[in-house]
Amino acid sequence: MTTPLSPGAVSQFAVLDALLGGVYSQGIAARDVRALGDTGIGCCEGLGGEVILIDGDLLECTADGPPRLMDDDEVLPFADVCTIGPSPAVPTDRGDLAVFRALVEERLRSRNLFHAVRWDGTIDRIRTRVTRRQSPPLRPLADVAAEQIETETVAVEGSFVGFWMPRIYQGITVAGLHLHFISADRSVGGHVLEADLGPGLLRVTAFADFHLRVPTDDRFLATELSHDDDHRIVAVENGE
Repeated sequence: MTTPLSPGAVSQFAVLDALLGGVYSQGIAARDVRALGDTGIGCCEGLGGEVILIDGDLLECTADGPPRLMDDDEVLPFADVCTIGPSPAVPTDRGDLAVFRALVEERLRSRNLFHAVRWDGTIDRIRTRVTRRQSPPLRPLADVAAEQIETETVAVEGSFVGFWMPRIYQGITVAGLHLHFISADRSVGGHVLEADLGPGLLRVTAFADFHLRVPTDDRFLATELSHDDDHRIVAVENGE
C-alpha cells in the first residue's frame, strides 16, 4: 500500500536552531495555527509546555495541570502544521518506540519527502515531558530541556501526532520522527520520550510542499544561526 502524497503542505513557523539559541520571543497566534490545518505539534510561549493539534483542537500541555484548549491570541514560538487528509489506517501490534519508528519508516513514500504521522491506540506505558515557561533573559532550549518535567503514564488510550522530516532539514526542523502525545480523555500529554505500545492504527501522509515562515523580531534578525547542532537536537529530543 503506497503512502498517499498530499496536495497540501506542511507549514512551519520558526526554525529549531533559533530555539536552541534562546531565540523564541516571537510566535504565531493560535488562531493562525488552526487556520493552517487540523494536525500538528509545537511549543508554548516561553517554552512553557508542549502543543498538539489534533482533529482541529489546539491543546497546550504544561506542568500546571491537565491539557487545555488554547485561546486564539496565545502564541507558539515554533509549530509544524498540516491537514493530514484521508490516509489509509494500518493496524500496528505491540512494540516499543524503536519498533514504532521502524513501522513509520516502512510507510515513508520517500526519505526526501515530509511526512505527517497520526497513531491512535492503547499504550501500556508512556513517558512524556514538558518544559517550564521561561522569562527574559531567555535561555537556550537545551538548558531548558535539562530541567524538563517528566510524567509516566500506564494503561492509557491515546494518540500520537507528529512528523517525520528529511535528514537534510535538521536544524531547520527536527530530522527524523518527532512525536507529541495526548490521552483520549485529554488528561495528560506532552513530548514523547519512551513508550510501550499496544494495538493501534497508524496513518502516514507524505508532503512535497514545505512552507516556512520565520520571526521578524530584532533578536532573531541579529542572531547568527548555526546548522551544526545535531548533537544538541538529539539530546533535546531524547530528553538527555
